[in-house]
Amino acid sequence: MIVEVKNLVKRYKDVLAVDNVNLNIQEGEIFGLLGPNGAGKTTTINVLTGLSKADGGEIKISGRNLNTHEMEIKQDLGIVPQDIAVFEDLTAYENLCYFARLYRLKGPLLKERVEEALEFTGLTEKKDIYPKKFSGGMKRRLNIACAIMHHPKLIILDEPTVGIDPQSRNHILESIKKLNQLGSTVIYTSHYMEEVDEICTKIAIMDHGRVIAKGTGDELKAFVAVDEKVTAELASVNYTIVDNIKKIRGVKDCSINGKQLVVVSEKHSKNLGSIINAISDTDTEILSLNAEKPTLEGVFLTLTGRKLRD
Repeated sequence: MIVEVKNLVKRYKDVLAVDNVNLNIQEGEIFGLLGPNGAGKTTTINVLTGLSKADGGEIKISGRNLNTHEMEIKQDLGIVPQDIAVFEDLTAYENLCYFARLYRLKGPLLKERVEEALEFTGLTEKKDIYPKKFSGGMKRRLNIACAIMHHPKLIILDEPTVGIDPQSRNHILESIKKLNQLGSTVIYTSHYMEEVDEICTKIAIMDHGRVIAKGTGDELKAFVAVDEKVTAELASVNYTIVDNIKKIRGVKDCSINGKQLVVVSEKHSKNLGSIINAISDTDTEILSLNAEKPTLEGVFLTLTGRKLRD
């Protein structure tokens, strides 16, 4: 277990920002903290990284208590904060050299790791340019480069794709996967469902300072999924199709909406092939077919009663 969080509490005056949070993160995971702004994600990260002091609970990282081994723990951490943390009056290369020295790198090893980080984040050709001339996505990538030069065991990224272009977002997500493959455990916070679903091996959903659900993406979807829905756009529709489909195992309802056929089945019915065959037997043409699967957005809506970005 690389991270153990037990009954973590953090207050800001009368606001209970983190309310008895418990997390266990295994080495080698990409662990997603999912939730809307104000859910407690960033506060939890700030306490994990020592930027804020907890009001209660216990944190262990690599078996060491954060309260008594903070400096040793920080040497094994790579932190990418939500707000971009680079120096505008230093070039990209100079920024990396500065942060490398903070991690006690020096001499040939410092140069080697700086060049490695530049290449990894795709910034080698931009190394002599000042960040003020970078796009938002390039600044985010420089932020990541500053955090990985000491080959940290645990990398924490807090909303690293906020406000950037799709190309930079894809580059960052692929970089996170590679870092994980190279041996780093990753904690990734976001309020973008699709990112968490794509890269995270385990997910905790937070709301109002609490963890309200934990598991893999598939486990969370299975937890809230009740029905499966298939929508077929047909060249022609008749009630013979409806009657035939209603006889299929697992089908709860079948209805017509214009030239659309809507079929609702029980979870795990595995009857899509039978539905398609029933339509084909009537000699009508299937123009399009959509089988809706549970999503993390649906999980969040079910658990909290609101959409993620509300």
